[in-house]
Amino acid sequence: MSKEKAKERNFMTLQFAAKSENESFARVTVAAFISQLDPTMDELSDLKTVVSEAVTNSIIHGYDSDPEGIVTITAEIVGDTVTLTVEDRGRGIEDLELAKQPLYTSKPELERSGMGFTIMENFMDEFEVSSEPGSGTSIKMKKRIESKKALYN
Repeated sequence: MSKEKAKERNFMTLQFAAKSENESFARVTVAAFISQLDPTMDELSDLKTVVSEAVTNSIIHGYDSDPEGIVTITAEIVGDTVTLTVEDRGRGIEDLELAKQPLYTSKPELERSGMGFTIMENFMDEFEVSSEPGSGTSIKMKKRIESKKALYN
């Protein structure tokens, strides 16, 4: 990364116990970090939603709600683009293509409607999920913040 790009870069890493009460903490913390880009309310809402979906997946599906698990979020800003990575070292996803189906859930007994991958993909400019059974899942997403486009064009 060039020195000019490095000057435009800011990042944070957040780790927390895989407890459902930490989902809102993660969402608010990421939103506070991203607020330096002065996103629109819609952009901020989208970003909070994808964090919520990804973190909930880690807690519910990755760790089976085991509070000993650790969820890691990395948020990076370079220029006008936010990159979010949500990772767990949980059970992983056996069939990633099946898991990406809108109504698929690994926990049908919880009456959940899908794992939110479609939402994440639609709300972000780039979306990538990788998973290895027994080793965990990583979701990486990027979004360019509209309010900053004029500054970097």
